Amino acid sequence: MVEKVDVSSRAAAIEYAIRDVVVPAVELEKKGHDIIRLNIGDPLAYEGLPTPEHMISAYKRALDSQDNGYGPSYGLPELRQAISVSESGKGWPCSEDDVYVTHGVTEALQIIFAAFLEEGTKVLAPGPHYPPYMAYPQMYGASTIEYRLDPNDGWRLDLDDIRSKMDSSVRLLVLINPNNPTGNVATASEIDALLEIASDYPQCTIIADEIYDGLDFTGTLCSAASRSNSVPVIALNGVSKVYFAPGWRIGYMAWHDPEDRLSLVRDGVERLLRSRLCASTPAQHGFLAGLTEGHGWLDAHRERVKQRLDYCIRRIEAIDGLECEVPGGAFYLFVRIEDEVISDKQWVLDLLHQHHVLVVHGSGFSPEFGSGHFRMVCLPHEEVLADAFDRIESFLGA
Repeated sequence: MVEKVDVSSRAAAIEYAIRDVVVPAVELEKKGHDIIRLNIGDPLAYEGLPTPEHMISAYKRALDSQDNGYGPSYGLPELRQAISVSESGKGWPCSEDDVYVTHGVTEALQIIFAAFLEEGTKVLAPGPHYPPYMAYPQMYGASTIEYRLDPNDGWRLDLDDIRSKMDSSVRLLVLINPNNPTGNVATASEIDALLEIASDYPQCTIIADEIYDGLDFTGTLCSAASRSNSVPVIALNGVSKVYFAPGWRIGYMAWHDPEDRLSLVRDGVERLLRSRLCASTPAQHGFLAGLTEGHGWLDAHRERVKQRLDYCIRRIEAIDGLECEVPGGAFYLFVRIEDEVISDKQWVLDLLHQHHVLVVHGSGFSPEFGSGHFRMVCLPHEEVLADAFDRIESFLGA
């Protein structure tokens, strides 16, 4: 018998629920079944939400002019400048030097974790949350501790739970705003309270994941960096969700460090960025156009998303066995399954195999705080959503 090569424990432990559920869906599609995919937050997978044409044109111009070479490791200077203007417009003094362009927000997280975390340190992240916040820290010997979002109050931050879980080993306190998967939008007072908690721990930095900030339906969203006069905040954002270009894989981190606490960590981050060369050069030109050539198109996209979200809420309210807190932003619903006879993952797999609708089990976003739920994307046309809900209703009535 051939001896198998051992896989590393860090790789074997990685789970990514959003794409893991695709595996059985693909097998069903190979057998000729039509699967309605509501699992992944990719606006380009659905009609009516295209990448803006002026961004595509800028990307093409870069290609046509052979602007395909390696770029600066921290990002194109003109893009870093445009991002700094955008972030400054949110209420804090961001300079070009505070901005680092990455291969999507995912790479930004990997670099941040590599620079901040060591054996025995912790990341405190909301539960539920985007899966990499659980998966990546363990690669660096750290652990992720989840703090509670209140499922009965719009998934608000449970500040008492955060206080109870903070200690001197917490290096990063994560705020996802608007949240993926729940859609809750933190208020300014909640952010102030979070910063006050962090201020008692001088080794702690806030990660403010604001990738969905342009899809706020409350009118109350504010930048976490704009609220801080002392606690370091690293704002994460990019081209994927609000600029509707996820496949371009361009994100950024913008560092707000009012008391210059992070100089040693920033040196480590810059070393890591140089070692991996650069983000895609032509895609950066496309993002630059998105930042500098007008945002009027976003109103129509935002309204389209809101209409589809509202339709989904109406359908869920009419289905026995499902409940959902109304989200304040993003384009997801985190739906409570009232029947707890089986696990949420088994519920999702049964729905897939019996009625060919693909959603994601809530425990994939938090084993403790997400179980008993599923996440669905609300981006398809209403007729597709109607078909999906008809199938879900039939499944629950079986």
